[in-house]
Amino acid sequence: MELVVGIDSSTQSTKVEARTVDTGRIVGRGAAPHPPTAPPISEQDPAAWWQALVSAIGALGDHRRHVAALAVAGQQHGLVLVDGAGTPVRPAKLWNDTTSAPEADRLVSVLGPARWAQGCGSVPVASFTVTKLAWMAVHEPDELARTARVMLPHDYLTWRLTGAHVTDRGDASGTGWFDPSAGCYRPELLGAAVGSPDGWMERLPVVLAPDEPAGELTADVAAELGLPAGIPVGPGTGDNMAGALGLGLRPGDLAMSLGTSGTVYAVSSTPTTDESGAVAGFADADGGYLPLVCTLNATKVTDAVARWMGTDAVGLAELAQRAQPGVDGLVLVPYFDGERTPNRPDATGSVVGLRTGTSRERLARAAHDGVLCGLFDGVAALDRAGVDTSGRLLLVGGGARSSAYRQRAADLRGGPVVVPDADEAVATGAAVQAAAVAGLGSPAELARRWLLGAGETVEPVATDGAAVRAAYAEVTRSE
Repeated sequence: MELVVGIDSSTQSTKVEARTVDTGRIVGRGAAPHPPTAPPISEQDPAAWWQALVSAIGALGDHRRHVAALAVAGQQHGLVLVDGAGTPVRPAKLWNDTTSAPEADRLVSVLGPARWAQGCGSVPVASFTVTKLAWMAVHEPDELARTARVMLPHDYLTWRLTGAHVTDRGDASGTGWFDPSAGCYRPELLGAAVGSPDGWMERLPVVLAPDEPAGELTADVAAELGLPAGIPVGPGTGDNMAGALGLGLRPGDLAMSLGTSGTVYAVSSTPTTDESGAVAGFADADGGYLPLVCTLNATKVTDAVARWMGTDAVGLAELAQRAQPGVDGLVLVPYFDGERTPNRPDATGSVVGLRTGTSRERLARAAHDGVLCGLFDGVAALDRAGVDTSGRLLLVGGGARSSAYRQRAADLRGGPVVVPDADEAVATGAAVQAAAVAGLGSPAELARRWLLGAGETVEPVATDGAAVRAAYAEVTRSE
């Protein structure tokens, strides 16, 4: 029985899946946590990701002997700097570290939003890697001077697996110095962060094609992981790009991901540039493009509200579903830890319209609605950027397990929502890439063979969606 392994190294944990090549059936899973972070300063030691990967793969047990290939999908935008000996010079700054907001403002003001959008498909905000590199140049120049290699989180893990300093066009498109349309680095954008690109281009990873292996699993690492030595390792990619592979997204389909952060994205055959900065014009992991909108606050908002109300996420969902439909002026704005879209890194959350008669049920529903309304604003931004969003809406991520998020997503959309059977789309997408680089099928073939994207359809039951979204829009316009 030939297997492939997909690895999802997220902000919170490392999760792995072992799947059969013929049908995509899951035969083994593993998971291990990462150290918690607390924005606005959000940092992790890359060595902790490696230890989590070792532990998670160990949970696969005897299945490890049959693994033919593996690949890593990682949290986007994180900045990993290593010295000549291969040791990180400092903890990695993660996507949700907003301390580089002043550098983001400076970079955009120096070159202008149009030049950024045309050069890398996106207008950088604090989450983008280029702003974190600029932060290092200002605040920690000595550590920056010691840097021999610049990596993203998935690059670091791929390097540990193979010894190859490589990346892929999908994750590279979130750095702020890679042009997804031309498929090359842009020295002038990198130079805006560090003063001059001289000496820096050779510190960047080689960008591989979607089906190009990063290399082979080294003998030492194979022994540590209990995997066969010499098996191919995929180029890896960012978590959102892997999610698109794992869902088998077709043109017109939308994925709405509810995790620590929220994202909504689609696959496209043409690049997207949005000078407003709302839509990030990323590349995907299959040779196309992945226009995406990201919000900084998603399930952590409902987790926090649940904690305040003395319950958990399941309890809060039950309360939300008992609330009467309709609009009564209660709106929760979910900018608890600043916000990326809209770009308000110093914003805080708020609740508008509280009254003495406001019920726990109504507040619980407002928390779910606030998160979802922010993401539906993202769908509207994709529409304005010319992205086809006429297909299915697939709800994924940890929040997709919530009965309230499922139902309210359908209600607010005013149409059906599909909740895929595979609940770890990122790890699944990494497994798809692993199979593809091993020559075991194209992503499209694997999507059909593995029935990716199939799941439960949730129909709307309330008719208040348009009114709720309008009330949210009115409040956030004045924020």
